[in-house]
Amino acid sequence: MTEDDIISFATAMAGVVKITASADDGAPEMAWGDSFFYYAPDGTPSRRQMPFATLVVSDYEGFDTASNLDRAGVFRLNIGVGRTVFHELLG
Repeated sequence: MTEDDIISFATAMAGVVKITASADDGAPEMAWGDSFFYYAPDGTPSRRQMPFATLVVSDYEGFDTASNLDRAGVFRLNIGVGRTVFHELLG
C-alpha cells in the first residue's frame, strides 16, 4: 500500500478532511509533506482539533529518527484509537 492509496482510502470516508503540511500553510519545514486526517463533516477542522491519523514521510531531526523514514517509499501511519480499542487490539 502506498501513501496515495492510504490518502485515497481515508478521504473517501464521509467527513474526513486531509491537510498536507507545506510552507504555504506556515507548517514547520520538518513537517512538510506529512498528511493529517481530521473528521470534520463541515469540511473545516477546528483549530483546536487533533487529527485522528497522520501519515509521516520523513524523520524529525532531534525528535524522531529511529523510524528511519528518510528512504524512498517509506512512511509511517499513526492512527489514534482510544484506550479500550487499544487494549482490544493489543492486550
